[in-house]
Amino acid sequence: MKKINLLIALLFIIGNYSCERDDICPESTPTTPRLIIDFFDITDQDTQKNVFDLRVQGIGNENTLPGFNVASSANTITLPLRTDANETQYSLHIDYAINDNGTPDDTSDDFAEGNEDIISITYTTEEVYVSRACGYKTIFKNVSITIQTDSDNWILSRESINDNQSVEDETTTHFNIFH
Repeated sequence: MKKINLLIALLFIIGNYSCERDDICPESTPTTPRLIIDFFDITDQDTQKNVFDLRVQGIGNENTLPGFNVASSANTITLPLRTDANETQYSLHIDYAINDNGTPDDTSDDFAEGNEDIISITYTTEEVYVSRACGYKTIFKNVSITIQTDSDNWILSRESINDNQSVEDETTTHFNIFH
């Protein structure tokens, strides 16, 4: 019995020392960054302005962006970009609400209210080696945003913070949207 306990203890010690420090990717390691957008008042472009009842959903995606399903307000959003394509589209729906059409028990006739604008974010991707444990991350270069024009756009303008905007980290804003 002592030999079995000694063997188990020896295997445990060897197992703990066989992993090297660089075999584990620390949570603090920067990974693929997301695009940061701040919202500003179109009439006073130095003042951030909240967007009320904002719903954010990727086009071609059934799920809304976490935290932006219904009745959210924000003056900043952080959007993940697709790494398997050179374009990501989002629906930004302001004053979002579901109208139950007077039949709360029947969801088949429900419809969304508010004003939806679609933005298209285009870019080129570049894989950057982080470490053996963390692998690669994707950075985005030559990022631009276009707003699909409709008869009632609430997004009136957008501005890149830098020429040839890139998204390499999540420490600063990349674009401003004016409404």
